[in-house]
Order: sequence, then C-alpha cells, then structure tokens
Amino acid sequence: MPTTIPALPCADLDQTLAFWSSLGFTVSYTQRKPNPYAVINADDYCLHFFGLKQLAPAENYSTCLIIVPEVEHLHEQFSQHLRASLGKVPVQGFPRISRMKPGQSRFTLTDNAGNSIIFIKQSVEDAAAAQAYQNPELSPLQRAIAVAARLRDFKNDDLAAAKTLDHALVRYRDAPNFDYAQALLARIELAQALEQAQQLEQLTAQLNSLDLSPEQYQQLGL
Repeated sequence: MPTTIPALPCADLDQTLAFWSSLGFTVSYTQRKPNPYAVINADDYCLHFFGLKQLAPAENYSTCLIIVPEVEHLHEQFSQHLRASLGKVPVQGFPRISRMKPGQSRFTLTDNAGNSIIFIKQSVEDAAAAQAYQNPELSPLQRAIAVAARLRDFKNDDLAAAKTLDHALVRYRDAPNFDYAQALLARIELAQALEQAQQLEQLTAQLNSLDLSPEQYQQLGL
C-alpha cells in the first residue's frame, strides 16, 4: 500500500527532537550522516525531520495535518507539557500553540523550527463551522464575527481576525446589543492572546456599558 510521509525541516535537529520529546513524543530513529534525519512517534502517527542549516523559524512555512480521534484532551496535554518546560503556554513566537475553545475541532502546534502541525478532529460540524460566514441569513455584524472566527480558528491569523472585528465594531455600532456584545467578547479574547492591554481595557469597558438582560448575560457566559 502506498504511503505518504512528509518530512519537515529544522536548523538544529537536536533542539527540535528535544522540543518534541518534552511533549511526550518518542524518538524512534536518528541519523547524522550523510544528512541529519530523525523520526518521532506518538500513538499511531509519526513525524519525520531533516536538517536544513540556517533555516529561520519565521521563514519556515512547512505544515502537516494530523487527523486524530479528539483534540481537546490532546491540546490540554500539550499545554501542560509546554507550561512545565517553558513556564508558560506560548501563543506567539516559536514555539507556540493556538488557543482552544470548547467544541473547537482543531488547533495548531508550531515547533521551535517553525513547523506548524495542525491537529484536526474531522467532522461534518468542522466543515460547517469553517463556512459559517457564508450563511446569507447573518447580519453584517454576525458575518464579521463568523469571518473573524474562521481567521482565528482555521487560519490561525489572530491579527487579521482582530482587524476584522475592529472594523465591524466601528461600522455596526447600531447593531443589537446582544450581537455587539458577542463581537466585543470575541475581540476581548483576541486582545488577551495578542497581549494588547490598552485595547483590552477599552473593550471591557465597552462591554460593561451595554444594556443586556440577565438572560443575555447568561447566554454570553458572563
């Protein structure tokens, strides 16, 4: 049976293997000559790495998709390992891990060499969530929220998601308070992830100033 195995680059093979080992992966093969190469394993999948001298993580666009039975527990497991080895769960720089919201079907783990490994729980709901912004019944502000969610959860582009919401929050200020609160909550989460302290304070003040019913507060999880 044909098998496809992607090989991911890294400038320092030892550093990359050390990183993945800290996450619980097992190194099953290494070679130094004629070219640096290694294989790591976890459960029923593996990743292959090859040495590429002078590779800068910011210039590495290598990506690999891994389909797994579930993602929430795996994300928490990786986050615990990262916190133990780095003292925090990094969401920017190298390495980093994307945030995970309840019910989300994927996350991205980017290693110290800049390789982005996307762990996906494939489902019909996942495909529907990625295309939610195309629903013709959405209001302009609801569509902006859905576009931002797509950028955040499926494109891993927090900055673009934040810009989308910033524009919508200015343009659709006369939207229903509940919809506006949803947009503010989404932007607050991004401000936290992007470490935008000033924006976070302003957005929180805006949210607190909205006139919402007790039922709406409950729906929003506030």
